[in-house]
Amino acid sequence: MANKISKIGVLTSGGDAPGMNAAIRAVVRTAIYYDLEVFGIMRGYAGLVEGDIFRMESKSVANIIQRGGTILKTARSKEFLTPEGRQKAYNNLKKHGIEGLVVIGGDGTFKGARAFSSEFDIPCIGLPGTIDKDIDGTDFTIGFDTAVNTAVQSIDRLRDTADAHDRLFVIEVMGRDSGYIALHSGVATGAENILIPEKKTNISEVLTSLSEKQRRKKLVNIIVVAEGGDFGAVELSKMITENIPGLEVRVCILGHIQRGGAPTCMDRLIASRLGYTAVECLLEGRNNVFIGIRNNNLHYIPLNKVTKHEDGVSDEWLKIVKILAS
Repeated sequence: MANKISKIGVLTSGGDAPGMNAAIRAVVRTAIYYDLEVFGIMRGYAGLVEGDIFRMESKSVANIIQRGGTILKTARSKEFLTPEGRQKAYNNLKKHGIEGLVVIGGDGTFKGARAFSSEFDIPCIGLPGTIDKDIDGTDFTIGFDTAVNTAVQSIDRLRDTADAHDRLFVIEVMGRDSGYIALHSGVATGAENILIPEKKTNISEVLTSLSEKQRRKKLVNIIVVAEGGDFGAVELSKMITENIPGLEVRVCILGHIQRGGAPTCMDRLIASRLGYTAVECLLEGRNNVFIGIRNNNLHYIPLNKVTKHEDGVSDEWLKIVKILAS
């Protein structure tokens, strides 16, 4: 392996995701294995612009693989969106002699890396760290499995109380543009309805379905709603109450609880594999790419071709939901 670089940096950007720390750990220890110096950049691109950069050692990432969040923290940076801000970021990298970057985040993170690498001689490797699983080109993103399992555990608990009181619970999960958390957690918990951004909600069908279940004395129901769908949980619950008198409805918005917590085994494995591969990519000269996993194989996409996932949820999954919830 031709070692063409000697110093690299790593940062996390965008929303935090369980498993980011495992990815940071893998980058740092793989870099040290290959006798590279590795630098942590605090608060994403904001720290890059402000020069908040420090040398990392193997002990810097001890005892973090099981921790949620990110030890490098994350923040938004309006200044990095400007040419002047990116020039500051470049100057700060040059001060430390950093010759390559590993950026861990989502679509916005990759857009920043794409702009930066096109303007300056700093190769960037992107790793998908987002609970929404909304990046095209990968079957998995760091944090998704943990977020789904957190939602599943919460919905299971809510079903217990729904059953005790014969109630309908409308549960809102994260997913502004992507319904994968709602779909996976809803199927896994036996939700009677799942509303996602990828499919327009037919409110008449939802109300008819609930009315039919009420007629059959099926009073315990769970509806899982992605936050980016046509109807939020509060709005949907009001419509149900107005149209189906006598049905006791409760709302639960899971919110940011889905971002936290110890990452699952799957997220730790994915993050470790991707972090290790990112360093090897920089050493091999495979620059300015996003690394995903497809069919358990590594998948490389140029940063300028990375997009949000637009394939949508398959009709088969929606059919499964309808049949199993009847």
